[in-house]
Amino acid sequence: MGVDLVEVARVSAILKDKGTRVLERLLTPAERAYCESRPDIATHVAVRLAAKEAVYKALQGSERARGIGWREIEVTRAPDGRPDVSLSGIATQRAQELGVTRVLLSLSHTHLAAVAIAVLERA
Repeated sequence: MGVDLVEVARVSAILKDKGTRVLERLLTPAERAYCESRPDIATHVAVRLAAKEAVYKALQGSERARGIGWREIEVTRAPDGRPDVSLSGIATQRAQELGVTRVLLSLSHTHLAAVAIAVLERA
């Protein structure tokens, strides 16, 4: 299990300082397109960063897991609208090592903060 909280103001400051080019390093193209389509980009980026960090924390426990990159954990949407996760690269390898069959994700945000909880499910 992993949990993370991100302040929206911190993300706003990063976007103001570095511009949206920072999103290329942190988000997949699909995540970036979604966030940029929303009226308050910072809120949606913040909740995705919280989700990525929560999943990262849940996958920890080995030296190799420290090499998981931001874009190897992608926040997606299930057909019913709930948040979902897609893993790639080292994140996928670590999930396989742990016997993970599914990553459950819960997200919530206000204009001040975003929180995410990730639970790894095993067979």
